[in-house]
Amino acid sequence: MSLKQVEQRRSFGGQQNKYTHYSEVLKCDMTFSIFLPSNKEQKEIPLLWFLSGLTCTDDNFSQKSGFQSLAEKHQVAVIIPDTSPRGEDVADDDAFDLGQGAGFYVNATEQPWATHYQMYSYITEELHAIATDLVPNFSGKESIMGHSMGGYGALMIGMKNADRFQSISAFSPISSPVDVPWGIKAFTTYLGEDQSTWKEWDTAELVKQSGIPPILITQGTADNFYPEQLNEKPFLENAKQYDQPVEYNKVEGYDHSYFFISSFLAEHFDFHMEKLV
Repeated sequence: MSLKQVEQRRSFGGQQNKYTHYSEVLKCDMTFSIFLPSNKEQKEIPLLWFLSGLTCTDDNFSQKSGFQSLAEKHQVAVIIPDTSPRGEDVADDDAFDLGQGAGFYVNATEQPWATHYQMYSYITEELHAIATDLVPNFSGKESIMGHSMGGYGALMIGMKNADRFQSISAFSPISSPVDVPWGIKAFTTYLGEDQSTWKEWDTAELVKQSGIPPILITQGTADNFYPEQLNEKPFLENAKQYDQPVEYNKVEGYDHSYFFISSFLAEHFDFHMEKLV
């Protein structure tokens, strides 16, 4: 195991840690952050995942959201992966919405992307094993949330692994990827032109399946990417048709930033903790 701790910071009584490791799945060095609550009472600790959006790293959520006070209050560990494989040998693109920083949490099938861009397997298998080893007294319970591209990732990963995650939430997610420019571009590039192969990654399709965890979505009305990139209608129409446990809230005047995320983060933590305790 090449796991190396590169940062350790005290925050609200818990520890905000950063690690690097060589990923056998992604074939490159990766970085992630994890918050471990104080757990003074030595109770079992659940794990909450946060998946970040386009151009972000693990630092955005850990440094801008203030989530640590909530994680310590609820005594939950929080892991924040990076958004893509990275490195000189990793395929990239000049556009901000493709390549490094924009992995979309799928397993790419098209070259040159397929060599490294296996983010779904990385998160659900390799990083999952690392994370659960790092959480003392891990309870075995997990939930997942994310923002924008990471909101898509949380919905997709959560629904594809409905037996593992207790709940799913998202801020401003790409909830209907095959109907918006960001999703179409990413799927065409990473998965190929055959749109029949997109279905297993399309959250508007996945929401039709039975047994999905409860979902909470919050979307700001002043978001400059809404509704063009964040069209919720196909996802919500399917959720309603199949009577799925989805709560979708629009909030007036909020944009796409971490000011928005931090404003509603307590609600999302409360939502998850009802299912994790």
